[in-house]
Amino acid sequence: MRSRLAVLVLAGSLTLSGCQLIDGGEGPDAALESLAEGLSSGDLSGVPFDSPDAVAAHATVVEGLGDVTPSVEVADAEVTDDTATAPLTWTWELDGQPWAYETTADLTRVEDAWQVEWAPSLVEPSLVEGEHLTLTRTAAERGQILGAGERAIVAPRDVVRLGLDKTKLTATDDLATSARAIATALSVRPGPFVKQAEAAGDKAFVEAIVLRAEEATTAVPPAYAEIPGAVSLADQQHLAPSRGFAAPILGSVGEATAEIVEESGGSVEAGDVVGLSGLQARYDDELTGTPGLTVIAAGADNDRAVHDVAPVDGTPLQTTLDIDLQTKAEQALSTVGPASAVVAIRPSDGAILAAASGPGSKGLNTATFGQYAPGSTFKVVTSLALLRAGVRPEDTLECAPTTVVDGKSFKNYDDYPSSGLGTITLRQAVANSCNTAFISSRSLVEDGALAEAAAALGLGVDHDLGFPAYFGQVPPPEGETEAAADLIGQGKVLASPLAMATVAASVAAGRAVLPELLPSLDVAQTAPAEPLTGAEASALQELMRAVVTDGSGSFLADLPGQVGAKTGTAEYGSPDASGSLPTHTWMIATQDDLAVAVFVETGESGSRTAGPILEAFLS
Repeated sequence: MRSRLAVLVLAGSLTLSGCQLIDGGEGPDAALESLAEGLSSGDLSGVPFDSPDAVAAHATVVEGLGDVTPSVEVADAEVTDDTATAPLTWTWELDGQPWAYETTADLTRVEDAWQVEWAPSLVEPSLVEGEHLTLTRTAAERGQILGAGERAIVAPRDVVRLGLDKTKLTATDDLATSARAIATALSVRPGPFVKQAEAAGDKAFVEAIVLRAEEATTAVPPAYAEIPGAVSLADQQHLAPSRGFAAPILGSVGEATAEIVEESGGSVEAGDVVGLSGLQARYDDELTGTPGLTVIAAGADNDRAVHDVAPVDGTPLQTTLDIDLQTKAEQALSTVGPASAVVAIRPSDGAILAAASGPGSKGLNTATFGQYAPGSTFKVVTSLALLRAGVRPEDTLECAPTTVVDGKSFKNYDDYPSSGLGTITLRQAVANSCNTAFISSRSLVEDGALAEAAAALGLGVDHDLGFPAYFGQVPPPEGETEAAADLIGQGKVLASPLAMATVAASVAAGRAVLPELLPSLDVAQTAPAEPLTGAEASALQELMRAVVTDGSGSFLADLPGQVGAKTGTAEYGSPDASGSLPTHTWMIATQDDLAVAVFVETGESGSRTAGPILEAFLS
């Protein structure tokens, strides 16, 4: 059981009519063995009690402990003439926690057979007539999810539960009318809510919606309070600072679904509060903690506890997310219509400081698990492959308006500067993002060299980081056309915003960076076959800096710190009426000890669509 206060009841199934006698012979051993077996199994039909009501009385005493039976062991009896006593050692397993104690069994010999004297104290030593045992559970405090600096991200926050309290309805109030009015006032679908209200018990509270306390003050119309049966109940829930705050990664908490209950093997019951998705689900065992339990002797004038185990609160889950940067990323994406993302990594240690998916992602984890062609941001990887082939930043390449590979025509983006055409340096090709210059250099890139360069920058090598993370792929190309497309981040090359932020972080750090969200998780990094060297990192930093000083990222030049960048656009999908394909838009950047990737699923260009988001985030 989890996060719920409950009293469990077991319906007794034991029957016995009349007193039964077992021939004790020289002693009461047989009767005691029968007693221990019966108490352990729950079947007392063979126990020679002295009262015909003993079995029913026993069932009444223990029914409040639920569907559980104890282990009962009996020690040697002490016999005096026609009476005997024997200690019984009881051990219950209540929610996996042992409760052990001793009672005493009293027996009397009647006509050479031994009878067990029934008394409630046979079950628990302090019980008297009229008392029975009940078990209550107390929820443990769920562990918080923490961010950088141990600041609480997911913590108890005030909410308001809104709905229909059927006990508030009078004889003249119409249930369906009230339910429909409540649903309409709260923008909930009226039909299903009316059905739910009609099916609920006469004393039920039928919940329509739960709102954050600050939302309720503006979202609930004043007329709501005038609806018969409408109530607002103050409560708390474990929530992030805002509704969408890193939601696809953090996940949610709520009542267990039927599927979770079925798959739990009995450890979760209907009504239990559990993690439903994201980190909340994956680390539910640690976050949930252990409920407390109390065994109560009830039925007398004053109920009293005979066994008490305090709840053990859940363990906090530490993450690297920076609340301020995550909030800034969420705000930068708040008005973006298509799926979008901002991911920020600290190159020095790989800490993921922000991983935001915009509202257009509709709850999907675009930031760390989206799979898209990275377009010209991948030219950072291609540049490393060219550097390894002997091309220096100042060496020249040919940037033609178009180039043809195996019948397929490639061109530069529509507003590519005409001044950047002709014989240009690799630095200029990166700064202005000349597609044809990279494609015309394809003969320099040997088979497998592109994938090796990607791995040296942390792309295309999977690791389990403790949350959904897609590191991208650079598969062997099928044919010359696909090989050419791969060089400019299309073909079958794929990446997530996390993967491209990792590329930028690796350039800044001078090594393959392994992103980290959960510091407590020990992840062994797969070393690249050919690690990035210091000279290569310096050259790539120079190339990314040229994008800001002399190229498509010049609008970032006034930002503080040392900023490097790369824009990217990747065609996808089906052409429109004019024959144009929609485009993914990207931008990656480094700023001192910060590496960022910005992605918008459909946009005009990297600089025009992703660029303003990046600028807002870095400002």
